[in-house]
Order: sequence, then structure tokens, then C-alpha cells
Amino acid sequence: MREIFAGLPWWVKWIAVPVIALVVFGGLIASVIGFVIGLLFKVLVFVALVGGLIYVVRKFTSSSSSRGDW
Repeated sequence: MREIFAGLPWWVKWIAVPVIALVVFGGLIASVIGFVIGLLFKVLVFVALVGGLIYVVRKFTSSSSSRGDW
């Protein structure tokens, strides 16, 4: 394989081959990137919702315990 690439011009190795790879595997790469970004978004939404739930629960439990002192 190295011998095949050794005889080719530089623009074939550094421009043509990567462009062909992107054309052939572009859909796969895009779907993997889309899946990872979607997963990260869902993780961030989950963390925000859990953080909000913890904040609300602590707010209500602290206010109800101060009311119980009356």
C-alpha cells in the first residue's frame, strides 16, 4: 500500500483521497456526529431537569420546616 502511494503526486494523497473518503463515508460520519450531539443535548436536558427538581424540593422542604417551627 505504501508503495502505491509513494508513486502518486502529493495532491492525490492529500486532496483526492480524503475527498473520496468524505464522499463515500460522509453519511456515516454525519450520522455518528448527529447521534453524539443529540446524546449530549439529552444529557444536558436531563442534568438541568434533575438540578431544577433538586432545587425545588430543597426550597419547599426548607420553607415547610421553617413553618413547622411556628
